[in-house]
Amino acid sequence: MSQIIAILLIIGYFVGARKFWKGFRNTNFSPETNRLFLSLLWPILFVANKSYRKNFKKALKD
Repeated sequence: MSQIIAILLIIGYFVGARKFWKGFRNTNFSPETNRLFLSLLWPILFVANKSYRKNFKKALKD
């Protein structure tokens, strides 16, 4: 059972990163911002930063 949960979490992580990557142009971040960094650390930034959370939601609306 724990393996299934781990697999689902990994899939969710990559789906979130991919969606943020594709919708990055809808955010308030400048194009010079490191998109890879923001995409890979999305779970931590989503929890810790209110501004990032708003921009992440904008990116997912694409």
